[in-house]
Amino acid sequence: MKSMTGHGRGEASLRGCKVTVEISSVNRKQTEIALSLDRELDPLEAQIRDLLNQRIARGRLNVRITLHQSERAAATRARLNPVVARAYAREAAALARSLQLPNTLTLEGLLRLPGVVETVVPEAAAETWWPAVETALKHALDALVRMREREGRHLARDLQHRVGVMRRLVRGVRRRAPAVSARYREQLRERIRAAGVEGLRPDDERLLKEVAFFAERSDISEELTRLESHFQQFDQLITATEPVGRTLDFLSQEINREINTIGAKANDAELSRAVVALKAEVEKFREQVQNVE
Repeated sequence: MKSMTGHGRGEASLRGCKVTVEISSVNRKQTEIALSLDRELDPLEAQIRDLLNQRIARGRLNVRITLHQSERAAATRARLNPVVARAYAREAAALARSLQLPNTLTLEGLLRLPGVVETVVPEAAAETWWPAVETALKHALDALVRMREREGRHLARDLQHRVGVMRRLVRGVRRRAPAVSARYREQLRERIRAAGVEGLRPDDERLLKEVAFFAERSDISEELTRLESHFQQFDQLITATEPVGRTLDFLSQEINREINTIGAKANDAELSRAVVALKAEVEKFREQVQNVE
């Protein structure tokens, strides 16, 4: 079991340059990747996303990949665009003449204008950075996964505690349930006596039918059995190696549904208190499940 929160960082070098990768992840129902790349690495986006999706099944990833180039490597990628430079020069000269002002445009000023100096990034050149990007990205993912696994172990222990509490409460409900019908029968007889109705025997058919109807209406044996089945499924999921967050989320909804049904059927103060405690515990369970990958 892994958490969806974590952080990882990785580096790799190639031809005197360095690639740095930083990844942070937070909770999301689906996989979301927010990728920030240096412009030279843009052609590698599809490969980077494929590698991320291979390792991460759920959560929002914020990924920043930076290429630190040496001055020599960077210089080989700079190119002047004389067409743009001449156009700037012509327009500046024409504007100076029309305004009857001196033309003070210098070479230094011209080089600062947009488009005069270009950075040449052929797609084939970007591919040469892939070995370094892949290595740095794998190191960052390894660190991220290790942190998510550590957090996952803490989550697993907390979820096991929550399920343990619910199991104890359910056992108490199961023990209490048979006494509810007997208590209802006795209360019904007391109300009959209080109403002054005479001659009603304990084995009277009308009394037995009413008690039987109440017992059928308030029977929670199926809900209790399904809850036990859900708890057993949780025991299997907690040891799984594949992502189980979505399954646990669905399981928590099913547990909550059974508890709500028991609460609707409960006609007993002690059962109602147990249902309130179960609802509180399953809510804590659901909150923690939102952090599981």
